[in-house]
Amino acid sequence: MFHSVLVANRGEIARRVFRTARALGARTIAIHTDLDVQAPHAREADDAVRVTSYLDADAVLAAAKEAGADAIHPGYGFLSENAAFARAVTDAGLAWVGPSPSVIERMGRKDAARDIAVAAGVPVVPSYRLDEDPQSFAFPVLVKAAAGGGGKGMRVVHSAADLEPAIAAAKREAAGAFGDDTMLIEKYVERGRHIEVQVIGDAHGNVVHLYERDCSTQRRHQKVLEEAPAPTLTSEQRTAITDAGAKLAASVGYANAGTVEFLLDATSGEFYFLEMNTRLQVEHPVTEEAVRIGGQRADLVALQLRVAAGAELGFSQTDVTLDGHAIEARVYAEDAFGGFLPQAGRATLVQWPESLARVDHALESGQIVSTSYDPMLGKVVVHGPDREAARLALVAALDHTVVLGLTTNTGFLRELAAGAAFRDASIDTAWLDRTEVPAPDPAPARELAAWAWHRAQAAASGPMAYDGFRVGGPPAPVVVELDEPVVLGRPPREVPTSLADAHGVEIAYRGQRYVFARPDVGADQGVAAGDGTVVAPMPGTVLDVRVAIGEEVTEGTVLGVVEAMKMELALKAPHDGVVTSVTATAGQQVPLGAPLFAVAAQDSA
Repeated sequence: MFHSVLVANRGEIARRVFRTARALGARTIAIHTDLDVQAPHAREADDAVRVTSYLDADAVLAAAKEAGADAIHPGYGFLSENAAFARAVTDAGLAWVGPSPSVIERMGRKDAARDIAVAAGVPVVPSYRLDEDPQSFAFPVLVKAAAGGGGKGMRVVHSAADLEPAIAAAKREAAGAFGDDTMLIEKYVERGRHIEVQVIGDAHGNVVHLYERDCSTQRRHQKVLEEAPAPTLTSEQRTAITDAGAKLAASVGYANAGTVEFLLDATSGEFYFLEMNTRLQVEHPVTEEAVRIGGQRADLVALQLRVAAGAELGFSQTDVTLDGHAIEARVYAEDAFGGFLPQAGRATLVQWPESLARVDHALESGQIVSTSYDPMLGKVVVHGPDREAARLALVAALDHTVVLGLTTNTGFLRELAAGAAFRDASIDTAWLDRTEVPAPDPAPARELAAWAWHRAQAAASGPMAYDGFRVGGPPAPVVVELDEPVVLGRPPREVPTSLADAHGVEIAYRGQRYVFARPDVGADQGVAAGDGTVVAPMPGTVLDVRVAIGEEVTEGTVLGVVEAMKMELALKAPHDGVVTSVTATAGQQVPLGAPLFAVAAQDSA
């Protein structure tokens, strides 16, 4: 085993790797930026070294040498599939916890990986050449970047007329994200399921699979819920897909952990190779929870470290079995019921359901969530004897997940997991893009918030608190003025976690954060007319300012663009008029709700 392991990443994955490395007796080393100097991963490691950026490969290598590391684990994202970085690590005499640089290069490109799959006899999605006549295509097709992943540089095209602009847009996005605008065009399966096979190999020629995961519940190619094993697969399908994954990995001499992704056509039952991720996946916990190796729970990080240290796997395919079902929910800093806009701010109160689920996270009370990094805050992972037991356990765990101070997608995850579509395993990869999950009714949360406020005021006021008591008559109804009046009825047995003061209540109910503000009795209660002010719809960075004071605009004119967490949002004029205020400047960091532009209506200009 290694003496010291540096993790070239941050947040929950750094903490996850540290947990296993520490259990194996290794010293743990974190890297951190100035923004993360007090982050949990930096505090928990045995040693922590400052870097200017997590993407600065030279700085990461320098940190490893400074701290005396003998191995670097890249986690996922950032540098994990960067062949040049992997080669620099090995050239520096350090162990790279991942596949060889040459394998990363071969499998990291979708076009090269596709050719390897064909040579290995693994089925691939039918494709078209870019120089072919689009009139011969069977639409819809998928235009996607040959380099990189994560949904970047990807467009679904439904007609020949839309193909050229889609390719141009995908090329721009791919060039910006990966520095490579090479494109592929493939058949688009409209009712497809995302099935991925976990593989692990060693440097001695041994490769096995650890069964499969279903990651079909995704939005715009970003995974939301993942589970293992994949539901509704027949035993024949499972065997065919997992064998194909292991066969492909073996064909390239794969050593370490990796994931082979397939698309299963829900209509025909056929499956096709999509790509290979030459790293640990975000969703690896569901495999660990559902797979046993020689009767023991799988630990993919332990396997990674041992293989990177030169050890053999020490088990065969027959030693790998399934035990029950596991589901993972990704908790993000985003407003899922408000356009999935990124959120940021101080998490004033955080409570994870660690008695009900495995929680891999890096968020605690008082921590500031920034738009500078990935919005994922943590993962709630459950296991049950069967899928329905696991699903119900996930709903219960999300019910007890509390993040106050900023909005997360926890309530959305809870509604999704409790819904009929996920219950029936009928969700395909495009389901969330064509289906709106309705926001929950706020009325139950409002009543509970009213009780929270009432009890907080009673505790502060002592025996003189108003409780509706009157001599010689029934109690008078107690009315609490929140955003609307609430008449308190029978007291609830339990009030969910909340923060209450004289101005209102913030409460988490079934995972969803609600803020109920009490009216300011000293303020003018008249109806406010829209003044044409355009505010920041999310915390982020102003990318572009396209208008100046005095400029005439029409409704819908783009005034500027704000970006946060790789999402760009155009700010548009609310009506025809004249720009009367521009407080935004390119490069400016702005908080949620900051006024950036004002447009006076034409008749009042």
